[in-house]
Amino acid sequence: MIQFNKPYLTGKEAHYMYQAVYNGHISGNGQFTKKCQHFLEEKFGFRKCLLTTSCTDALEMAAILIDIKEGDEVIMPSFTFVSTANAFVLRGAKIVFADSQKEYPNMDCDTLEHLITDRTKAIVPVHYAGVACDMNQIMKLAQKYNLFVIEDAAQAIDSYYNGTPLGKLGHMAAFSFHETKNIQAGEGGMLAINDPKFIKRAEIIWEKGTNRAEFFRGEVNKYGWVDIGSSFLPSDVIAAFLYAQLENMDNIQQQRRHIWTQYYNNLTHLQAAGHIKLPEIPEYATNNAHMFFLICNTPEERTNLIKYLKNNQINAVFHYLPLHLSDFYANKHDGRTLNNASIFSEQLLRLPLYYELTDSQIIDICNLIHKFYEEN
Repeated sequence: MIQFNKPYLTGKEAHYMYQAVYNGHISGNGQFTKKCQHFLEEKFGFRKCLLTTSCTDALEMAAILIDIKEGDEVIMPSFTFVSTANAFVLRGAKIVFADSQKEYPNMDCDTLEHLITDRTKAIVPVHYAGVACDMNQIMKLAQKYNLFVIEDAAQAIDSYYNGTPLGKLGHMAAFSFHETKNIQAGEGGMLAINDPKFIKRAEIIWEKGTNRAEFFRGEVNKYGWVDIGSSFLPSDVIAAFLYAQLENMDNIQQQRRHIWTQYYNNLTHLQAAGHIKLPEIPEYATNNAHMFFLICNTPEERTNLIKYLKNNQINAVFHYLPLHLSDFYANKHDGRTLNNASIFSEQLLRLPLYYELTDSQIIDICNLIHKFYEEN
């Protein structure tokens, strides 16, 4: 069976994890935590990076930092993972869902201004599959209506919008290092902070509501409880694993882009024949090859193709169910029909993509997809 995902190991993870243990500091904010944060700040120009136990935690920190309260409204796409919404619902926010674009799963920025009310506090763009939303359009709206922008960049490491790294455009951004991501640590995440006014408080929230980080830098002579917070820090053992991945980022990304391109080139004939649609990357965006997906013409066709591939030892999968139709939030949604989000939910199919996938395996997968359409 060709699995959908297989976590890649560079070979140094265990060595660095042993080093972290040998150093005698395996709780949060140790040597490797600092190494990872410095690496990401230097490579992408973020003002401040804080590693977290997950992207979910990073989003929850962002919700606290912008002081989300009961009754505040937050605009985000319906076609996203539940963590995007949960982080703000936990603080009492009402979620206002935007539809996807017709040609790509990212939210349709042309519809956003109509969703803004006097209770809107933030916009949360999700860069689906690592491809940028139209951030100029979003940031102009944020400036016009005095809104915060929190980028959900869970899938968007090392991807760019008009030359600027994703995660650097909003006030803050949340990244994921889950084992399904390009750069992974099993579990893990990061909050990137671009507005300097949030940095000091972010460290306090990160350190369970204490000024412990300042204390260890010698900036205060004692530390105590000064704000709300939680245990958002990952173990330095996780950071050690992550550092091995970060050191190999360029190599990992080069290989993933090669795989993505192989898929695209081998499936363009099916798109030309009208059997499928392939991802359209806007001119303003780069492709970090987080995933390769295609769009089937009907839900039934997708179901049959998944079954056909599985019968031939290939694990291809669908993706999100629209949050506005979820059991939890359907009765809280304002009733708007979000057609494009529903289409992507019912017709989008993700193909296996991981570092060790070979060219011959990609050709086999593509040949089977061609055969499916020839037979149907």
